[in-house]
Amino acid sequence: MNISEDTLIFWAQGPAKTEAVKCENAETAVKKAIAADEILSQLDISVFAQGSYKARTNVRQDSDVDITVRYNGEFFPDYPVGRTDKDFGHVDGSLKFVDYKNMIQGALESYFEKASVTRGNKALDVHANTYRIDADVVPAFGHRRYTGRSNTDGTAQYLSGVAFLPDSGGMVVNWPDQTYDNGVRKNGSTGRHYKRVIRILKNLRNKMQEDEEKAADNISSFLIECLVWNCPDEAFRHDEYTDDVRYVLAYTCNNTREDKQCFEWGEVNELKYLFRDSQPWNRQQVNPFLNAAWNYMGYT
Repeated sequence: MNISEDTLIFWAQGPAKTEAVKCENAETAVKKAIAADEILSQLDISVFAQGSYKARTNVRQDSDVDITVRYNGEFFPDYPVGRTDKDFGHVDGSLKFVDYKNMIQGALESYFEKASVTRGNKALDVHANTYRIDADVVPAFGHRRYTGRSNTDGTAQYLSGVAFLPDSGGMVVNWPDQTYDNGVRKNGSTGRHYKRVIRILKNLRNKMQEDEEKAADNISSFLIECLVWNCPDEAFRHDEYTDDVRYVLAYTCNNTREDKQCFEWGEVNELKYLFRDSQPWNRQQVNPFLNAAWNYMGYT
């Protein structure tokens, strides 16, 4: 199949204004739900969007919004090897994470009605209606990755993220601020082509899935963003998107053929490796998708 430049121009665009408004409405509604809860409204909580909606890399008719509800009174620490809570003067918090997630669920069910909220392993799904899109609400605590160094005032230096405990166990750590800031910088250094190419590849994946191209299954939107992130800026400096996409697919496909070529690749935040055991995807899954995408575009 040959995908025309006109199609790529269309795919490069963000969601229509009506979809963007529905994203905003979902975020606003979740904030109101937390504020309406008698207990949660008294806690130090930050409610904010993250993911593709925040980064403005979401695509038409594929838009949901990821909303983090972070309690700022607790955090999960990650210490340098050999260091413990005692070294930093930390003690266990008073609010258990599972209790916090239950509180958020109760607040959402009270505000939106129980039938409009589904509890998932990681997030609470607030279902869409006529004026808002589907929202994945993630209860979270703060996360601190201590560097082992000190700030100028003598306090311990750390990197700030968010973390949550899935119902099935384990911990997921995300770095929304670093992901957002790095994406903004790269978009600026590439004449805004970086985020447009991300949207193109997301639309391409969606089209491949519609056509039952198996290699496109289970390729997440964030994974696509990270693959594009690892391309050099020169990939995005062509006059036509056809050539940008050709470069990105060739570069990522060639460099995911063997582990050693992409072993040091990172997520957009550059604080997590892209292809390591902790990730839900792997290189062996990604390379066939990139090969299939190259062929689907009609490149030779």
